[in-house]
Amino acid sequence: MSIYVGNLSYSVTEDDLSKVFAEYGTVSRVQLPTDRETGRARGFGFVEMESSAAEDAAIAALDGAEWMGRAMKVNKARPREEKSTRSGGGGGNWGDRSNRRY
Repeated sequence: MSIYVGNLSYSVTEDDLSKVFAEYGTVSRVQLPTDRETGRARGFGFVEMESSAAEDAAIAALDGAEWMGRAMKVNKARPREEKSTRSGGGGGNWGDRSNRRY
């Protein structure tokens, strides 16, 4: 399982985050998504730890804790929602039957 870490400073690095979580157990992976256009950190990340006990301890200790001038939001990450391949909207007269000839 993964841990979601939100409300991070934009200057935080994966190494910084790894060090904070390492106090609660072995960190397997840290991921900090970046904005595609600017390359800047998006203010949140994900941490994976070797055991659920370590994850639970880190969540309990760090949720709401102030770090780098911000109160972190730390909880179990939810599975990523699948995006629909269909876009919304009517698009032309697809759903409008008023101009169809039968």
